[in-house]
Amino acid sequence: MRIGTFKLKHHLNYMIIAVITIVFGIISLSGGHLDSSLLFLFEKIAISIILAVSLSLVVGFLGELSLGHAGFMCVGAYISGKVASLLASSLGNGILTFIISLVVGGCVAAVCGAIIGIPALRLRGDYLAIVTLAFGEIVKSIFQNTSSESFGGAIGLSTPRYDKKYLFVFAFIIVIITLIVVQNFIRSKHGRAVTAIRDNEIAARATGINITKYKLVAFILSATFAGIAGVLYSYSNYVVQSAKFGYNYSIEILVMVVLGGMGSINGSIIAATLITFLNTKLATILTGDLAVLQNLLYAVILIIIVVYNNAPALKNFRNQYNWSKLFRKLFKSKSDPADIKDDTAKWDVVPTKIEMNEILSIDIKTQEIKDYSENGGNQ
Repeated sequence: MRIGTFKLKHHLNYMIIAVITIVFGIISLSGGHLDSSLLFLFEKIAISIILAVSLSLVVGFLGELSLGHAGFMCVGAYISGKVASLLASSLGNGILTFIISLVVGGCVAAVCGAIIGIPALRLRGDYLAIVTLAFGEIVKSIFQNTSSESFGGAIGLSTPRYDKKYLFVFAFIIVIITLIVVQNFIRSKHGRAVTAIRDNEIAARATGINITKYKLVAFILSATFAGIAGVLYSYSNYVVQSAKFGYNYSIEILVMVVLGGMGSINGSIIAATLITFLNTKLATILTGDLAVLQNLLYAVILIIIVVYNNAPALKNFRNQYNWSKLFRKLFKSKSDPADIKDDTAKWDVVPTKIEMNEILSIDIKTQEIKDYSENGGNQ
C-alpha cells in the first residue's frame, strides 16, 4: 500500500508498537490494574527489541560478526546507573534525571564503540568476533573488580528503580525512536553503502565507497543503542551486576537476530519478543529441581526453529505457508480482471495543447509536396 510517497509497509512496525504503547499506557496511567509481572515483561521485551535491532545493523546489514554487544550494554548500564544515583539526590528520580542518564549512557557506549571499532573493523569474520568478545569480557571484569564505593564490585551497583507504571511507556517510545533511526539509516544512501559492503566489499571499494567510514558509523550507531538499552536495564532493576552481561547474553542477542532473519528488522522484533517471552515463562514455570530443564527446553525450541527455517526438505512447505502469503490473501483486492476501470492516462483525459484529431488529420497540399521535391528536401 502506497499513499503518495508514504509506504505503509515501511512504517507499519513502529505504528503497531505505538498503538500498543498508547493502549497500555492509557490503561496504566488512568489507574487501570496491570499486573507488575506484565509491566516487567514489557520492559524486558522493549530492551530486547532495542538490542536485537541495533545488533542487526552490524550483523544483518553490515555483514560483520560481533559478540560484544552485551559489553556496550554493560557500559551504558553502569555509567548511567551511577549518574542516576548521583543526580537522584539533587534532581530527584524524575524525567530529567532519566533523560540525562539516557544521553550519558548512549554517548559513553558510542565512544567505546569508536575506540573498539577503529582497530577492530580492520578485521573480518572470526577475528572480529574474537576481538568484540574479548571487549565484552574485559568490560565485565573491570566493573566486577571495582570498589564498592565506585561501581559496587561483585555485589553490583545499586540504582534507582523507575516507576513501573511509566517505565515501559518510555521504553517503547525509545523502541520507536530506535526503529525510526535504524530504518531511515538503512534506506538512505548511507545504508545502501553499508549493504553494498556486506554484499561485496571489493566491489564497494572499487565504486568509491569509504569502507572504514561506513563500517565505523554502523558500529557506533549499534553501540549507542546498546548503551541506551543498558540505561533502561539499570532503571528496570534495583541492582546492576556485571555477571548479567557475559558471553551468553551476547549469544542470546545474536540468536534473536539470526532467528529473525539476517537483515530483517521486523524479524528481529518478532524474534526478540518471542525469545524474551519464552525465557520469562520458562523461568516462571520451571522452578526448584525443574529449573535445570529451562536451558534444555530453550535450546530444543531454538533448534526446532532453526531447522524449520533452513531445512531444504521444508522449503516447499515454507514457501506455501508463510506470513507474507497469508497477509496477501487476507488483504488482496477481490477485483475482477475483466472489469476495466477508468484509465487516467487515456488521450481523452490527459490535457494536451493540440487535440489528437488535429494531429491525425493534418492536410498536406499537393503543391507543397511538389515544391519540397523540387528543392531536394531542403525547404
